[in-house]
Amino acid sequence: MQRGVLYGLLAGAMWGMVFLVPRLLGDFSPVLLSAGRYVMYGIVSSLALLPTARSVIARLTRDDFFALLRFALVGNLLYYVLLGFAVHEVGVAATSLIIGVLPVSVTLIGHGDHGSVPLSRLAWPLLMVLAGIACINADVFSANSGPHASVLSRCIGMACATGALACWTWYAVQNARYLRRTAHFSGNEWAMLWGAVTGLLGLLLWLLVLLLPAGWVQEALPPARWQVFWLVNLLLAIGASWLGNALWNAASRRLPLTLAGQLLVFETLFALLYAFIYDHRWPRPLEIAAIVLLVAGVSWSVWRHAEPTPAPAL
Repeated sequence: MQRGVLYGLLAGAMWGMVFLVPRLLGDFSPVLLSAGRYVMYGIVSSLALLPTARSVIARLTRDDFFALLRFALVGNLLYYVLLGFAVHEVGVAATSLIIGVLPVSVTLIGHGDHGSVPLSRLAWPLLMVLAGIACINADVFSANSGPHASVLSRCIGMACATGALACWTWYAVQNARYLRRTAHFSGNEWAMLWGAVTGLLGLLLWLLVLLLPAGWVQEALPPARWQVFWLVNLLLAIGASWLGNALWNAASRRLPLTLAGQLLVFETLFALLYAFIYDHRWPRPLEIAAIVLLVAGVSWSVWRHAEPTPAPAL
């Protein structure tokens, strides 16, 4: 179980980078950000798959392919388009706050799975995670008191962030369940296949954008910005997509969903850490309180899973 927890933490460190990219590439459309990222992910995954492609593809069933298609569409393309729109409209902090509810949403949906700890034993750890998220929320709105966008833009941004949360909650639960039923792929092989399928969808999305009239999706930009665009997406494809997903698949195989869901909080923590570094500032008191509560809640949850389950009373 300890190795599974470590894999989950490292996956969170990789995924935390995702929240900064729409800010670094704020002059690009969220649709192009998603298409560019996953075209690169598809290239990286296909290259990584080449040495074992014949063996892996021979084991690929029709059900596997359609599962990969669903997971790629919802857990990658749609999720990142919605996240990109949310960051554009309400910023990194508010978006990461909503996505930070993932530990709770995944835990609640997956609590009935085999090996899960009863929710009654996770009540206090979950409350600590919720308290940490509440602290982040309070800090966001107290530190950014002046409205920087229209009410409509804020509503659209919050709706997109909530949609991204729903996409990732569904993916995290369904992917973990499918991996447990599928023994003929390793976590790394599944991640490479998922990346290849996602790359095909990203390419189709890119071609669709090219067919639309100029300026509908993306305004003209100098060549230097496009060089940065592809470099950032290459780094994101290798770190957050390929390596991060492989680590998460490895964690999903080793941990019950109630614990894996808790580990998703590290994505929020690393997103905050990267934001502090990018902004060249220390966390504020409420942010420190949130980090302490989130780490304590996850640590308590890990301890709860390590405890033997009490036998029912006769």
